[in-house]
Amino acid sequence: MATKEDLVRKIAEKSKLTKAASEKALNACLEAVYEDLAQGDNLKLTGFGSFSVVERKSRKGRNPQTGEEITIPASRTVKFSPGKNLKENISG
Repeated sequence: MATKEDLVRKIAEKSKLTKAASEKALNACLEAVYEDLAQGDNLKLTGFGSFSVVERKSRKGRNPQTGEEITIPASRTVKFSPGKNLKENISG
């Protein structure tokens, strides 16, 4: 499993930037993604994939320790759909 540090190193190698500059660029990119998704906007990176905010309805569930039925409240979450290029690169 790759970590953020691994990703920063790869960005630095591919872009010929310093690790510090690469980390700063990655952090800025992630912050922009967080802000867009928090506002409910969708994000499409052509060839890579799409991030969308979806609403989950409240639903019934069970407490795994007691078996008691509980209501899981409605919430918002992020859905990722891979793009064509990503699918092809993973498939080989």
